[in-house]
Amino acid sequence: MDFYKKVGIVCNRIPQGTVATYGQIALLCGKPRNSRQVGYALRMNLAGDVPAYRVVNSRGILSGAFHFEMPDLQKILLTEDGIEVVWTPNGWKVDLKNYQWKNTMAEAEELMALFAAERIEKY
Repeated sequence: MDFYKKVGIVCNRIPQGTVATYGQIALLCGKPRNSRQVGYALRMNLAGDVPAYRVVNSRGILSGAFHFEMPDLQKILLTEDGIEVVWTPNGWKVDLKNYQWKNTMAEAEELMALFAAERIEKY
């Protein structure tokens, strides 16, 4: 469960107007190979009340969109956040070069310190 707490903390740090990938969140949680577990946490609401609509797959595709109350809700929320979402043959997509959260090393270290302060185990 500690991993899911970390996912919640990281997702709440994604700045408005940006997106993060499942892999990026897993990396910031200290488990770079657990991107599928990030998706599971968001799908099952194990990370708490977080802006899950800001999370996309490694190609920028809104792969979790079908888990929202209506099919285009993730696209609508991203658009309201100021993020351009375009239709492709693979589905709705965000340009990661323009909209991906470019977290810094300082932000990653701050997250690790926060995890330690909250006594969230390494998992």
